[in-house]
Amino acid sequence: MSIELDGTATWLPALEHLDLLADPTAKALQELAKREPELAAQALVADIDPDYADTEAMTEHYQMNLALSCNCVLIAGKRNGDERVAAAVVRATTRADVNHVIKKTLDVRKCSFWPQDKAVEASGMEYGGITPVGVPPQWRLLLDPRVIVDMCVIGSGLRRSKLAVPGELLAALPGAEVIEGLAQPVSEQA
Repeated sequence: MSIELDGTATWLPALEHLDLLADPTAKALQELAKREPELAAQALVADIDPDYADTEAMTEHYQMNLALSCNCVLIAGKRNGDERVAAAVVRATTRADVNHVIKKTLDVRKCSFWPQDKAVEASGMEYGGITPVGVPPQWRLLLDPRVIVDMCVIGSGLRRSKLAVPGELLAALPGAEVIEGLAQPVSEQA
C-alpha cells in the first residue's frame, strides 16, 4: 500500500526553505544533500499553525491521512551510570515498544521518555517539533520498518512547520538503525 501526501498543507522544497527548519535540522538536511542530493531534494516543508503541531490535531486540521505522520520520541535509560539516549521513529498509527524492544536495544534495565525540558535542550529543537533529521550523533536513531517506506510527515525541529520525506531519507540518516518490532499497531496493544 502506498501512502500519498494528501491534505491541505502547502508543501515546498525544504532545501529552498531552510528558514522553516530548526538549525540542527537544516544543517543535517544540507549534509545529507552533499551525500545523497537526489534523496535530500525530495524533502518538503510546510508552514503550519503551531497550535496544530501535535499529530492528531495536525492531521485533522490539514485533512491528512494519519498513516502519513511519524512520531520521533526520545527515550533514555542508564547502564553502569552512563545515560543511553535513542530517538525512536514510529508511524502515528503505532506505538513504540519502549518497555521491551527499545529497552533491549539500549541494553538498559529500565528506560523511559525523556522529560520535555531535557529533550528540548539536548536536541536544539522545539517540543512538538523534534525530528530525527538533526538529532545529536551520540544518540541512537531507531526506525521502525514501517517508516522507511512511503512518505513520512515528521517534525522540522520547530512547531510552526512539518517536514515530509520519503522513508528512504530516514534510513539514509547517519547512524539510522531499522529495528524489527520497534512499534506495534495501536489496535494490537493491550
